[in-house]
Amino acid sequence: MSQAPISRQILANAIRILSADAVQQAQSGHPGAPMGMADIAEVLWNDFLIHNPANPSWHNRDRFVMSNGHGSMLVYSLLHLSGYDLTIDDLRSFRQLHSKTPGHPEYAYTPGVETTTGPLGQGVANAVGMAIAEKVLAKQFNRPKHTIVDHKTYVLMGDGCLMEGISHEACSLAGTLGLKNLIAFWDDNGISIDGEVEGWFTDDTAKRFESYGWHVIIDIDGHDSAAIHQAIKAAQASNKPTLICCRTVIGKGSPNKQGQESCHGAPLGTDEIALVREQLGWPYPAFEIPADIKKAWDAKNKGQRVEQDWNERFASYQQSFPELAAEYLRRMEGLLPDSWTDTADAFIESTICKAESLASRKASLNSLEYYSNVLPELLGGSADLAGSNYTITSHSKAITVDDASGNYLHFGVREFGMSAILNGISLHDGFKTFGATFLVFSDYARNAIRMSALMKLPVTYVFTHDSIGLGEDGPTHQPVEHTSSLRLIPNLSVWRPCDTLESAIAWRLAIESTEQPFSLIFSRQSLPFQSRSEQQVANIAKGAYVLVDCEAKPDLILIATGSEVALAVESAQKLQQEGIAVRVVSMPSQDFFDAQTQDYRDSVLPPSVTKRIAIEAGVTSSWYRYVGLNGALVGMDCFGESAPAEALFPLFGFSVDNVVNQAKALLS
Repeated sequence: MSQAPISRQILANAIRILSADAVQQAQSGHPGAPMGMADIAEVLWNDFLIHNPANPSWHNRDRFVMSNGHGSMLVYSLLHLSGYDLTIDDLRSFRQLHSKTPGHPEYAYTPGVETTTGPLGQGVANAVGMAIAEKVLAKQFNRPKHTIVDHKTYVLMGDGCLMEGISHEACSLAGTLGLKNLIAFWDDNGISIDGEVEGWFTDDTAKRFESYGWHVIIDIDGHDSAAIHQAIKAAQASNKPTLICCRTVIGKGSPNKQGQESCHGAPLGTDEIALVREQLGWPYPAFEIPADIKKAWDAKNKGQRVEQDWNERFASYQQSFPELAAEYLRRMEGLLPDSWTDTADAFIESTICKAESLASRKASLNSLEYYSNVLPELLGGSADLAGSNYTITSHSKAITVDDASGNYLHFGVREFGMSAILNGISLHDGFKTFGATFLVFSDYARNAIRMSALMKLPVTYVFTHDSIGLGEDGPTHQPVEHTSSLRLIPNLSVWRPCDTLESAIAWRLAIESTEQPFSLIFSRQSLPFQSRSEQQVANIAKGAYVLVDCEAKPDLILIATGSEVALAVESAQKLQQEGIAVRVVSMPSQDFFDAQTQDYRDSVLPPSVTKRIAIEAGVTSSWYRYVGLNGALVGMDCFGESAPAEALFPLFGFSVDNVVNQAKALLS
């Protein structure tokens, strides 16, 4: 006699109980969201999600993102129950040191977690990036009768994600691009940390998303499995991104706390969990899942079948399109072309031979023009400033709703959304991503840049108009603190090149990066080319090097970046004419220099030479560790003014006369 199938309610209750128990064990966490969204997740994962627990990185899997990442126990319960390498002991260790179940989902910590979420709204923006990547990759590689890229991106989000402005930026663009492979679920429970959201969130969310160009399915009972199932089927049939509005009860199953903010971000308590077990008819002790429920959830066999089916399709694709298949695998594995090193070397050599004096933003364009010609995986764009930050090359083609064959995204005035979307594209695999805006607007993007660094994603941020050198737009647009501020973010490499050669090498290093984002900071104004020896060229990649030296031991070292390197060189020449031995160090990247051996760092900045001046058109806080207590700083710890650049630089002390006077005062 065959055993009756396990009911959907029991399968969803397994999520509720595991989530409540894990939060209680940790005495920390958010049980309300997982308990409220359990029915949605059960239908999605058991009826629709294409994935293989035995291979979390399978290329054609559906992507699942929990944007309201505080509900992480929902994700961990799903991963454990469906058969990923996440044990019941891992769930017991929720929020504990070095566990695979941290407080918020973290990319590369937990098998099956697609992105790090927690800062609300960024998860849905990441999902938009993943959906863009799928759409573009499908256009580039699919062929008639050979479809190898055809997956979907599903994202769960709460009221908090929708209140954050980034959701507007990202979802607006998703509608414009017609990302039909993107399906979002709104956990409409009416509760946030401060209580019932009707006091501060009364948007007509459905109309808002309709105005973006989304397909919106409203008034779904988030606890009615049949209604959820039908809504997902309708979403899959749409030619637009879809928002499914699910009315839910936060903390569903908790007799005394469901529907209230008290179950949002705190353990339910042992007495209440006992009542939850009673209400749900769950007689099993903490962290015990009966064998029949485990079997009903287990997705390993189904996952193996769907991946095997794809493998067979890909084998046929390889036979029909061997070169295209090899290119697909190269890109999905994050490998550069075999010819890359020779190609990049040739460009560096040509840059040296040309010795052009250009604005470094134009030098950046030259680099992007050359590298994009040999790297079809380069995908990026600008936040409405392409004509100023020079990111459109002769190889650029805009991605639109009707044509995904391009490689360029017009992000519009959406710096934060752009950066989080780039993270999603990078997480998807198959692309090298970049995004551009003015340096002063990196503040808008900062939290997504931080997430790039936290997740070790090789995203390249192009920031132009890097100082008071942008001139007449004035202090609202003149970045003074931004370069130093970006240097504070761990694992973010910050480069401020002084000419075409340093720009070309910075771009090369960014492209070659596999576990670190780069911020490349460029000038509006023209910068002179600096002559170098072969050894000096090689040392640029070390972050700092001796650009100009003296025959004897230096009396003084001038350290500079970007547009101020030329000022340091001119100042050194004048000081040397007066018999002062001066060394000039160009330091385009503090973090790369700090990563070098002590011997190399001492060879550039000898400890015995304590008279040092750092010169940078920005705040001085990041330079003290290089000049020490006996050094001096030529910078600006104030805001700028509205005037032409040639008037501003001397006004704020960026002149040969001021540097020379500072040097003499220091030496005296």
